Formats: sequence, C-alpha cells, structure tokens
Amino acid sequence: MATFSQAARELIDAARVGHLATADAGARPHVVPVCFVLVDGCFYSLVDNKPKVSKLGLKRLRNMAANSSVALLVDHYEEDWRRLSYLLVHGSASLVTEPDPYSRALEMLRFKYPQYRGQAFEPGRDPLIRIHVERSHYWASSAAATG
Repeated sequence: MATFSQAARELIDAARVGHLATADAGARPHVVPVCFVLVDGCFYSLVDNKPKVSKLGLKRLRNMAANSSVALLVDHYEEDWRRLSYLLVHGSASLVTEPDPYSRALEMLRFKYPQYRGQAFEPGRDPLIRIHVERSHYWASSAAATG
C-alpha cells in the first residue's frame, strides 16, 4: 500500500482536481482533469454523469484497456512561486467492479465532492477507475515545505 508524507497527504486532501494521463497502445498520451480520492493507498476517480458521448467509450477508458500504465498529477499553484507543490503518481489503472470497494470509494468521493451527492451511480454503468500506486514523487518549494 502506498504511503505519503503529511505534506503530500495535505495536498491530496485539499486538491479539488488532478490530471490523469493515459496512453494508448501506440504510446500516444491523453490527459484529462479528474476528481479523485485516496482510499487505502489507491486513487479513485469516477466517470460521472456529465454529458459525454458514451462513458465506456471515453478515450481514457479505451487507453486504459490497451495500456494500464497511468500517471496522476496533483498540484498546488499560486502566483507566489515559493508556495508551489505537486505530487506525481505513476501506477496501473483498472476499473472497479466489486461492490464493496466501489461503495467505499463512492462514499469518499461524495464526502469530498458535494456535487456527487444525490446522484445514483452503479458498477458497470458508471465506471470507477482505481489507480494502484507503483511510485510517486512529491515536491514543494522551500517555502511551501515549511508551511
């Protein structure tokens, strides 16, 4: 299970958006902003009910089916560059189909993002991405690292 420093955890908990990078079988990259949570050492992101052509036909999901290697970037930006920080996670992605992990991640996503409350989600219909962390790198400017 992945562990993170207190500073990295604070960044993860505070960040409202991350950027998920996938690549297709030809290694062509694709990056999208995502909502996410960290649960039991894995990151989760829900393909939610925003209007899309087809949830299961999304480029990120097609890429994951061809190449499960992904990266997730979570960052904090301010005009004062002494306060910058980021966490870069590399891992393998899969879709969650088991009811218990799906429910647990959904509960945490609803806690972090009130927009998910009141919406019905279910495995199979509403894909939930799980990222198993293989390695990560946290960086903060010296001022950000000291608070």
